[in-house]
Amino acid sequence: MKHKFKLLGLICVLVTGAYLMNSCVGLPDGIKPVEGFQKDKYLGKWYEIARLDHSFERGLSQVTAEYSMRDDGGIKVVNRGYNEAKGEWSEAIGKAYFVKTPDVAHLKVSFFGPFYGSYAVFELDEKDYQYAYITSYNRKYLWFLSRKPIVTDSERSKFLNMAKELGFDVDELIFVDQSKKNK
Repeated sequence: MKHKFKLLGLICVLVTGAYLMNSCVGLPDGIKPVEGFQKDKYLGKWYEIARLDHSFERGLSQVTAEYSMRDDGGIKVVNRGYNEAKGEWSEAIGKAYFVKTPDVAHLKVSFFGPFYGSYAVFELDEKDYQYAYITSYNRKYLWFLSRKPIVTDSERSKFLNMAKELGFDVDELIFVDQSKKNK
């Protein structure tokens, strides 16, 4: 009987773990990833204009994300930012794969081991790929990326208005300092 409970407990842990891992690559209600996505146009360097704060980016300025192809068909992700308090650069290298098909801008991204989080581009300059709005599996994650380090007031307003309409906490946004040139 004791072994049956251990086995049942193990099954519950595995099922719960699978559920949690799958829920982390889901989408918030009402958020739809961009369709007609072209990964080749998305590759390259992006500047982080705004974000909701999280421990993995806390205190970082001059944050960039660079995307390139991996040999296995996935996308290499290199996030980089400057930590002023420590006087040093911080870098995280990850990998991303499309959740369904490459023409839908919904990927799963991992920076450590087998754990993936959702990466959903829900707004994009579809003509020139000059800006993108990204979220994860819930509304506690939000990023505004641009191909240029500084955006116009109208670009900033458009982002804020859409984020607010979609239920993101825009009062908690951090606008990233991209003005310094630390190497």
